Amino acid sequence: MAEQREFICVTCPVGCSIQAEVEGDELISIRGQACQRGEAFVREELTAPRRMLTTTVRVRNGRLPLVPVRSSGPVPKGLMFEIARVLRDVELQAPVEEHQIVIENILDCGMDIMTSRRMEAG
Repeated sequence: MAEQREFICVTCPVGCSIQAEVEGDELISIRGQACQRGEAFVREELTAPRRMLTTTVRVRNGRLPLVPVRSSGPVPKGLMFEIARVLRDVELQAPVEEHQIVIENILDCGMDIMTSRRMEAG
């Protein structure tokens, strides 16, 4: 039985409100998207949703106690909390460079965790 679902596309800054008729994880019809990326976004949301991860990790002897980190690309949405748990135990030693790899291929998802800024020793 098909159901109506609404998605807010996060592929670009427009943020289209997309109405989709879906049955299970199959897309039946779609309307409201301003570009082709909207349909691709809905299909991915139905089968394997992914998100960018941004958080912080501790820094020992840094000017500040935390440095922001992010995933190098979207990670599976279902792994977000598990990745955050792993990062909770990470502590870097200052100085830290911008775009420094913190963990390569985290949880075998194909994405790295990297710093988003430089952190000088304090």
